[in-house]
Parts: sequence; structure tokens; C-alpha cells
Amino acid sequence: MKKLGIDARLYYQTGVGVYLRNLLFYIDKIAPKNLQIIAYVLSSDVNKVRKVYKNITVRGVSSKWHTLSEQFIFLIALLKDRLDLMHFTYFSFPIFYNKKFISTIHDTTLLKHKTGKASTKSSVIYNLKHNIFRIVFYTQVKKSKKIITPTKYVKKQILDSVKGVDTDKIIPIYEGVTREYLEVKKVKSNNKLKVKYFLYVGTFYPHKNVESLIKAYSKLKTDINLYLVGPDDFFSKKIIELISQLNLNNRVKIFKNIENKKLPDFYKNAIALIHPSKSEGFGLPIIEAAHFKIPIIASNIDVFKELLDNAFVSFDPYDLNDIENKISYFIKKRPSFNYKDRLKDFSFKKMSKKTLELYKDVLNI
Repeated sequence: MKKLGIDARLYYQTGVGVYLRNLLFYIDKIAPKNLQIIAYVLSSDVNKVRKVYKNITVRGVSSKWHTLSEQFIFLIALLKDRLDLMHFTYFSFPIFYNKKFISTIHDTTLLKHKTGKASTKSSVIYNLKHNIFRIVFYTQVKKSKKIITPTKYVKKQILDSVKGVDTDKIIPIYEGVTREYLEVKKVKSNNKLKVKYFLYVGTFYPHKNVESLIKAYSKLKTDINLYLVGPDDFFSKKIIELISQLNLNNRVKIFKNIENKKLPDFYKNAIALIHPSKSEGFGLPIIEAAHFKIPIIASNIDVFKELLDNAFVSFDPYDLNDIENKISYFIKKRPSFNYKDRLKDFSFKKMSKKTLELYKDVLNI
């Protein structure tokens, strides 16, 4: 019997949380009997998560990511369990963990862009935190037996950023549409959404570039509204302030902390998804929009080209005029795209099977 640990502390977060919930759901169903799996979640989440899985042991830990507690308390918890393999699912881990592990690195955004609450601190504090992050990131890349990335683009970014890494140990495995959305057969129109609107789904961190989207949209003369779906946090407050400053309260609406089960309503009733990000590792909202068959207008960054090829209206995320012009072009031309063939490459079920094969390979089982 081999013992595998999976870091699931971000279970209820956006982005990585979607990855974790799908990975654990499918792994729980397909893992062999000779593999004992322990999922580490935050202590506050244990009772809720434990009810979901039959074959995975759910263990609570008090240590959050990017903390000193992670470096010591979480480390001790892992060592006590005498794991044969640990899967760190985020670019944050106890750097003194000296047993066998693999990592999932979702993106390299933090290496080049200010993001998260730390970006609002003084330059001294931010630079200190950023230097610590770089040390942790480089250590994780070097020590991991294997590294999973969600795209070929992220693999290339890691190889460009960390010299001397064996290219064969970095394995791109595409993610997909969360399983709850695959079960949605028909979404009825919601009375509150009976208006034409463009849709943005995601966080409001600076690199997401939502402020530029709003400024570009403010120049358009259109009866199509702009709906922003994201978390209620420090950055959403800045977005609300900008909407008010530009007198857009009647045209730009922000929807905070929307339940996952309600998101299909927003997708199915939208004119198009607009994703203005300057940096991504994957782009779950883009794949979700494609699943719900709505057109996509997005920044011309390499990762979106990898996901969609040319099946979207692209713009330069650093050029407000180009963002405005491309949205205007879409309004006039209303191009449509067929995403059926592209979606065949993206599946959390397939991702989980490939991840399990990777576990078996590293564990020699």
C-alpha cells in the first residue's frame, strides 16, 4: 500500500479550487485500492469536504498558503504521515519538505506582474514578499520529481524562468469544464438577466486588466451592458469606484460572490465573454464560455491562442483603443465561432486520469 498526499487547502477558492474539486472527484472514483490518498484541507472545511468522498481520507490543517505556519506546522503534519508521494497543487509549499513530491504550477504570473493584496503594500514590503515567493517558486521547481502545467505555454514560461530544469519532467495536462456545468442540460433565462450584456468572469486583480476593459467600454455607444462577475474583495471595491467615476452605473453591473450553480445563467444569456487579462496560465472562463457556445473576445496573449487558436476576436490588452475597436467590431459584425472540436482537448476527467498515471509512474505501482 502506497500513501499519497494531495494539498487541497485551496479547495473552496476560485481557479485552483475548481481544479482541486474536479481532480479529487475523479481520483476518488478511479484510484486503485493499493493507493491510500490523504487530502489536506483547511480545518474549517473538513466536515463539509469529508462528506463528498468515499475513498479519500480528508485531513484538516490550520496552515494557510504563503504563511510561516505553512513552512513549519504544515511541514510537521506531512512528515508525521510518512507519505510516499506528496502532490503540491499550488506554487506554495514547505521548502524544507525533503521527501518525494510532484507539483502543479498553474501559471507564472507572479514572476512578472503585481497581483493579490501584497501588490497594494509599500514597495519595500511588496519586494520582500516577492523575493520570498521567488525563492519558494525556484525551490519547488528544482525539487519536484514532476511538474504538471495546465498548458504548453506555462511549461515554456517555467523553462525560460528557471535555468537547468529537465524539460521532460514538466508535463502539460489540459484542464476542462467543471463537472457541474457538464450536467447542465438546459439553462432557463433568468428574469434578472433579460438584458443584452457582455460578460466578464474572474477576479479583479490588477493583471486581470478589468479597469482597462471598463475604460475602453466607456467610450462605446451601445445598448449592450457589461456584467462583471467576481469576488467581493479589496479589488472589487476599486472597480466599483471606477464605474462610479465614469458614470457607468446604469451600464456596468458587478455581481459579487455568485454561487457556482448560478454561473451558467450568466454564460448562456451573454452576448459574448470578454477576457482582457495580461497574463494567465490557462483560462477557465474561456473554456466555460466555449462550452456554453457564446463568442469570445479576449486579449491576444499566447495562452489564449493556444487554447482557442484563432477562434476569438483578439485585442492588445495594453491598448485601450484596440480594446474599444475590437468590441465595436464585434458589435457590428457579430462573428460566430464553432468550439466543438477545440473542446475535445479539454476535460477534467481526462486530466485526472493522466494525473493518476503520473502518480503511478513516480510511485512505481
